[in-house]
Amino acid sequence: MEKTNRYSDNELEEFKALIQKKIEKAQHDLELIKSAYMNDLNNGTEDTSPTFKAFDEGSQVMSKESNAQLAIRQEKFIRDLRNALIRIQNKTYGVCRVTGKLINKKRLELVPHATLSIEAKNMQR
Repeated sequence: MEKTNRYSDNELEEFKALIQKKIEKAQHDLELIKSAYMNDLNNGTEDTSPTFKAFDEGSQVMSKESNAQLAIRQEKFIRDLRNALIRIQNKTYGVCRVTGKLINKKRLELVPHATLSIEAKNMQR
């Protein structure tokens, strides 16, 4: 019996629901990151010694840079998940872009935006 080269419509619907939940959570997390980034992090150091204030300002810059990096990663994750939804619509979701074989279902449940099978991923190393 020949193995199909795509997931069934029912399976694709299951993946779609999983991805939509992940997008909702990722967007919520992104909002938290952005609100932390926008926060001035004022810890009441206006009237303390200038030395402490300089350290505090340096810490704020590092924290904002870190949050900016987190926001960028989160936005990329959301974009990858949305691209996975497009692949579901095109019925190409779950097909490895290197081998053309189906990506293991367990892998897709853990990494729903995956475009490579474990076999293809190992070939990259």
